[in-house]
Amino acid sequence: MELPFYLSFKEFEKHYYDHLEKWFEEYHNASEIDYLKNLAKLYSPYLYYSFANDRLQTEASIQIKDCFFPYHEKIGLSFCTNCENGKPVSFRGMNHIFEWKNITMMEYAQHILDKINRHFSKNNRSSGKNGSILDYINDYGIITSREGAGYCINYHEHQSTLPFLKAYLPCHGRTVDMAVYRDFMFSVVQIAEFIDQKLKSVQAFEYTIYYKLKSEAKFKMQSNHQFLTMCN
Repeated sequence: MELPFYLSFKEFEKHYYDHLEKWFEEYHNASEIDYLKNLAKLYSPYLYYSFANDRLQTEASIQIKDCFFPYHEKIGLSFCTNCENGKPVSFRGMNHIFEWKNITMMEYAQHILDKINRHFSKNNRSSGKNGSILDYINDYGIITSREGAGYCINYHEHQSTLPFLKAYLPCHGRTVDMAVYRDFMFSVVQIAEFIDQKLKSVQAFEYTIYYKLKSEAKFKMQSNHQFLTMCN
């Protein structure tokens, strides 16, 4: 069963038990804990643990390659050897190079939307005549297409963004909704707290998003400390 991704806490809370009932209908031997574990997996990529506040906070971003054609080598940049279909891309004998960038999920969604609309324009089509924008969000040819410089989409990593894109991208149109995104930025922490409260009520503390992200943050901090100690 594919769990729906909600951008609004009110909508998530409203439909929680409806989807739980469908979950039990499909998975007869499953428990509510199994359902909650899958919800935690769905929303945790958009959160992080803050040591300063001892709580979960929103971090809806993705790391992506920003590829371009150089005129000379630059310090700190690497050659992009798999920007298009796993093969080097060249232009007049030059390969792309890239730098890593963190962009918001709103920017990523707009980038995907632009790719799909460019595909429609090239083929003299429109989303109204050829189905919904959402029908194309995982089209390999569209998602991995390259037009000179720009963001390089990793198709495998793109799969993890599909639940968000299905919920956020418009069925038709050229622009994402900033107001909906702002609501998501506030709602995702509330959704996580709702999930965690349900898990705590059945004594399943080790599966909470809070516990998972706090443990990961501690491990990362300890690893960085050990690395710095070795370097010194």
